[in-house]
Amino acid sequence: MLETKNMFKNFLMKKMLRTQGVPEAQIDMFITMIEKNPELFKTIASEIQEKVKGGMSQMDAGMEVMKKHEEELKKLTVSR
Repeated sequence: MLETKNMFKNFLMKKMLRTQGVPEAQIDMFITMIEKNPELFKTIASEIQEKVKGGMSQMDAGMEVMKKHEEELKKLTVSR
């Protein structure tokens, strides 16, 4: 059941990223990173959401939060 749920989430994520014009190779990299550390991405999403609620643009909030978690994200890309 859990595997089916993850497959469905991955399908939806891929579909959304494709509509945004993200290249297929990057989509696969993002999915792999999220699967390796889903809690990090939940944290990133909630931090971005808080900054947006505080009046920051989504782009600026995303850049700031990603920079904050840069080292953790690098570790995920290296350990593929």
